[in-house]
Amino acid sequence: MTEHVLPSAVPAWLRPIAEIAASVEPERLSPRFPHPPEDARPAAVLLAFADGPDGPELLLTERATTLRQHAGQVSFPGGRVDPGDGAGRDGFVTAALREAQEEVGLDPAEVDVFGVLPTLWLPPSNFAVAPVLGYWREPRPLEPVSVAEVRTVLHQPIEQLLDPAHRFTMIHPMGWRGPAFDVGTAVPLWGFTAGVISRLFEVVGWERPWDVSDERELPPLP
Repeated sequence: MTEHVLPSAVPAWLRPIAEIAASVEPERLSPRFPHPPEDARPAAVLLAFADGPDGPELLLTERATTLRQHAGQVSFPGGRVDPGDGAGRDGFVTAALREAQEEVGLDPAEVDVFGVLPTLWLPPSNFAVAPVLGYWREPRPLEPVSVAEVRTVLHQPIEQLLDPAHRFTMIHPMGWRGPAFDVGTAVPLWGFTAGVISRLFEVVGWERPWDVSDERELPPLP
């Protein structure tokens, strides 16, 4: 497993995120569901940042439409923590890197882990999810390895995520409202992943004013 690195070891543009990783409160990242219940199952996702051809980017996946949970959603690579992954912080890091390798072929040795955000609750699947922060030193095009889980791999430019023209409020059929991003997929980036990205960018001061009154209904799966 890649050793954890100090915030000073990551590029200057990424240091604001590295510096708040140990201090940000879960309520800032997930106001509605910040604290998982005791019976929540441990899981981890990988926020793999990189210097891509179009500037800083974030690795995302478009999930297969045949999955039982979160089908068709745009998400971080990740999944449940297996017994062999270990416990605590190291277990979350191992799980996030392992899942990214299994899903999209990202070699854990290519990722410098520089922080782990607070564990957040994902109610639909009752997971206690730890977002693991990593810097992917030499990004390259990736393709789905597990086609049963991943439909496409997105090397998403952060500049596009910050662009107010790509942001809006998603309305779920059950009445839930939350931040969303147009990333060029059939189903926009919304839900847990969009919430973490939106609030993380807000915490570090990257967010640009966007029209929260632009409300759109969740489209059906393709």
